[in-house]
Amino acid sequence: MARWTIDEFPWLERDLTGAPEARVIVDNDFAGDPDDLYHVVHHLLTPSVDTPLLVASHLAVGDRWDSSGHSAANAAAVLGRTLELMGLDPTDRVVTGSEVALTDRTTPQDTPAARAIVAEAMRDSDTPLYYAAGGGLTDLASAYLLEPRIADRLTLVWIGGPEYAGHAFAPEGKLDPEYNLNIDVTAAQVLFNDSTMPVWQVPRNMYRQCLVSDTELRRRVKTKGPLGEYLYQTLRDVAQATDSLRSETYALGDQPLILLTGLQSFFQPDTTSSDYAVLPAPLVHDSGRFVPTHTGRTIRVYTRIDVRLMFEDMFLRLDEFSEWLHSDTRP
Repeated sequence: MARWTIDEFPWLERDLTGAPEARVIVDNDFAGDPDDLYHVVHHLLTPSVDTPLLVASHLAVGDRWDSSGHSAANAAAVLGRTLELMGLDPTDRVVTGSEVALTDRTTPQDTPAARAIVAEAMRDSDTPLYYAAGGGLTDLASAYLLEPRIADRLTLVWIGGPEYAGHAFAPEGKLDPEYNLNIDVTAAQVLFNDSTMPVWQVPRNMYRQCLVSDTELRRRVKTKGPLGEYLYQTLRDVAQATDSLRSETYALGDQPLILLTGLQSFFQPDTTSSDYAVLPAPLVHDSGRFVPTHTGRTIRVYTRIDVRLMFEDMFLRLDEFSEWLHSDTRP
C-alpha cells in the first residue's frame, strides 16, 4: 500500500492541486457515530483545503457509543486506525481534546488541543480558516476563552442544534437537547451568546436529510479496498448493535462540513449550491433549549444541503484514491 502525507495528493495531476482555498480544522467525536469517519476521509481527499489539525473530541457523559470517560482518547485511536488504512501517519495532525465539558462560561479546559487551535487561528495567513465541528464544541470554546481574538479569525461550521420554528419540525422521538448540543451545552452558550464568532449552523433537520442507501454504500464504498470495507463495516456494526439490519438508509450527517468548506463555487467562492437563512443567534438556555431572539448578532442557518454534489464527490474521490492506493503500476 502506498504512503503519503496530509495535504499532498500524489494520485492527482499537478494542475489539479493548486493553492488551497481554505484552511480547515476538523473536530469530531470519532469514538461515536461512524458518519464522522466518512467525513474525515472525504475531507482529506479534497485538495481545495489544507488540514492543519484533526481534533479528537469527547462525547457526553454516559453516551451509548462510548461511556468509558476516555472518549476523546478513544476517538484519537479510531481516527488513527482510519488514517492508517488511508496510508497516512496515524498521529499526523491529530490532537486529543478535553475528556470533559466546560464547567462554566468563563473557565476553559486548557488542553494541548485548545492551545493548538489558538496557535493556528492566530497564525498569519491570507487563507480563510474554518472550524468544522461534527460533535460538541468544548475545545473551540476553550480556545476562545484562552484567546478571545480568535473569534475574528475563523468561522465555525457546526453540525448540531435543534430545528428552528418556521423552518422545520422536530422528529418524533427526538433527543432534547439535540445530540451534539448535549455534549456540551455550556460551550454552545459561549460561542453562540458570549462571542462574535461567525457561525454556519447545520441543524438537526438538515443533517437528517444526508441519507445514503445501503445499496450505494455496498456498491460504491465497500468495494474500494480495505478502507472501503472498513467504512462500510462500521455502519453494519451499528445496524447489528441496534437490530436495524433491514434499514435501507443511513444518515452521513457530518458530510456537509466538507461540502460547505471545500466544495464552494469557483466564482465568488461561497456555499452557492446550498441554501441558508440569516437569523438572529438564538439564546442557548442552560437546559439546551434554543430561545428565539430578535436582537444581537446573526448567524447562517442552512435550510437546504446539496446532497448530490456532496455524495457524488465523496464516492468519486474514494474511487479515484483507492485505485491509486492499491495500484500495481503506481510510480
